[in-house]
Amino acid sequence: MHDELWITALFNKYLAGLATTLLSLVKLHAEDPAKPWANYVTMQFLVVFVFIGVFAYLRPRLSADRPGRMQHIFEIVYGFLRDQSEDVVGHNGKKYLHFFGTIFLFILFCNLIGLIPTFESPTMFTPVPLGCALAVFIYYNFVGLQAVGALGYAQHFMGPVWWLAPLMIPIEFFSHLGRLLSLTVRLYANMFAGEQVTLVFMSLIPLGVPVIFMGLHVFVAFLQAFVFILLTMSYVSGAVSHDH
Repeated sequence: MHDELWITALFNKYLAGLATTLLSLVKLHAEDPAKPWANYVTMQFLVVFVFIGVFAYLRPRLSADRPGRMQHIFEIVYGFLRDQSEDVVGHNGKKYLHFFGTIFLFILFCNLIGLIPTFESPTMFTPVPLGCALAVFIYYNFVGLQAVGALGYAQHFMGPVWWLAPLMIPIEFFSHLGRLLSLTVRLYANMFAGEQVTLVFMSLIPLGVPVIFMGLHVFVAFLQAFVFILLTMSYVSGAVSHDH
């Protein structure tokens, strides 16, 4: 059981009624009605607020002639994701770049925020990676149906020849469900392990050595965000492909 973070305590003190109402709308109930907000939920809200603040600050300062330091950083991220999407998805990859960028930055910020004292990485809790995986699953199936139509998308599940369909359909069905498990477990397990290693060494040796593991945590945070979005791009590429 994780200790309640100070930001979660504020949510539970002032917004407990809101959480209870939202949970009741989806027929769910908090384990502790007095504390309906979980740490990983409040940390996701914090990440979203940081996003809004960063882009609200950056938007009026965009300049083609004199770009600032923050604009340079986001242009590098944009160029990197654009190039990756074109390599994996193809010339239509830019069409899906808004989704790729949102998922990548959200996961990256969620991974990194745990390095700030008194905060936790929400991606080290199973519901967060699962939610991201579900968003990817719904999105790539949706754009696949849009791109090739219902009949064309169904042919993706039937194999190269019609008489293999009875064998290929269940295989493809469970393969797609397996993507949910793969995306969820990979992100959750790596972030949970990295967080625990960092915490253990910080408690044993408070100075010097933990910096090394914090650097490793940053590396893992970027790597896992990259792997997640690379797999997302490959799933979108397969879904929108017109080759059967």
